[in-house]
Amino acid sequence: MVVALGSNLAGRYGSSEALLEAALARFPAVGLKILRRSSWWRSAAWPDPMAPEYRNGVALVDTSAGPGEVLAALLTIEASLGRERGARNAPRTLDLDLIAYGRTVLDTPDLTLPHPRAHERLFVMGPLAEIAPGWVHPMLGRTAAELAGQANVGTDAEPTS
Repeated sequence: MVVALGSNLAGRYGSSEALLEAALARFPAVGLKILRRSSWWRSAAWPDPMAPEYRNGVALVDTSAGPGEVLAALLTIEASLGRERGARNAPRTLDLDLIAYGRTVLDTPDLTLPHPRAHERLFVMGPLAEIAPGWVHPMLGRTAAELAGQANVGTDAEPTS
């Protein structure tokens, strides 16, 4: 399973990286075992590049929970760390997205798998290619490395160091 993490407002954590680390630290308590994780990547905010810069990363996760339960767990972590939902693409403290759940293809009012836009975003595919370059998109049949090379959103994304 692939989970993307993002933040451009640190909230009470002092930095987006610290907030993202706090989110990862809560995964085990909701039944999400982190197998691998990327470094943190930076990118300009989109669609408003004047907003604070983003930090993003990806984690490969194992769980016995189903996709809906995983989504509920991610939303619980977001809320516990101060996420308030506002306008779409607005600055946010924390965004946890379920990108893929194995080879599952799903389209419901609450959850679409794989994530419908992740393959376009370098700030998702870059970190995923860093830790699992051979991961194959369940619908497109392309690897994370290929999709990172073709991404057209967040093309300024790069590892922070």
